[in-house]
Amino acid sequence: MSRSKLFATVLGRLLGGILFFMLIFLLPAGTWKYWQAWMYIAVLIIPMFFVLAYFMKNDPSLLERRTHMREERKEQRRIIMASGLFLTLAYILPGFDIRYGWSNVPAWVSIAAAVSVFFSYMLVFRTMQVNSFLSRVIEIAEGQKVIDTDVYGIVRHPMYVGMIVMFIFSPLALGSYWAVLPALFIIPVIVARILDEEIALEKELPGYREYKQKVKYRLIPFVW
Repeated sequence: MSRSKLFATVLGRLLGGILFFMLIFLLPAGTWKYWQAWMYIAVLIIPMFFVLAYFMKNDPSLLERRTHMREERKEQRRIIMASGLFLTLAYILPGFDIRYGWSNVPAWVSIAAAVSVFFSYMLVFRTMQVNSFLSRVIEIAEGQKVIDTDVYGIVRHPMYVGMIVMFIFSPLALGSYWAVLPALFIIPVIVARILDEEIALEKELPGYREYKQKVKYRLIPFVW
């Protein structure tokens, strides 16, 4: 894929993400005066433009890999389908919560949660910086090597750590306690994805078995 086509593809998805967030937040809320939603969009989307610029300059091949959306493993497709309902609820419920006043989350809680979302995305960004082979789908690229330094020297799946924190704190940033309940289902979804992903990595990625011996924990040091 040429650089211009890659840039247009990634930028188009990013702009589409902004529109998606606006619709899924503002329509249920029934108002434009939903400051938590605008804060969330700014905290998550603005850094993405800088990340896009960074990887267009320094690692466009990673961006191209991140455009792959088709999972070849049927187990992963099932996991993604199962997770869709809960993640959609976690994003739709906050708007209704704001409209009907179910939670009344203090402003400082929403702001603190938004800061957590930002730093979790920075962890995802750092993981992409360290591992140029990081894809959205489970695939082993030609010449791919095991990364065992930096964040990968702490846990085996640092990007998933960032994703879990991001999804759990997102409802709070959006002003809803109730939406945290479906957001928590990201944990078993990620666990299932990791267990299946490691089967593929052990089979197809040279050195991964040795890496598992070096870095014992998948997500949380001394826990799992």
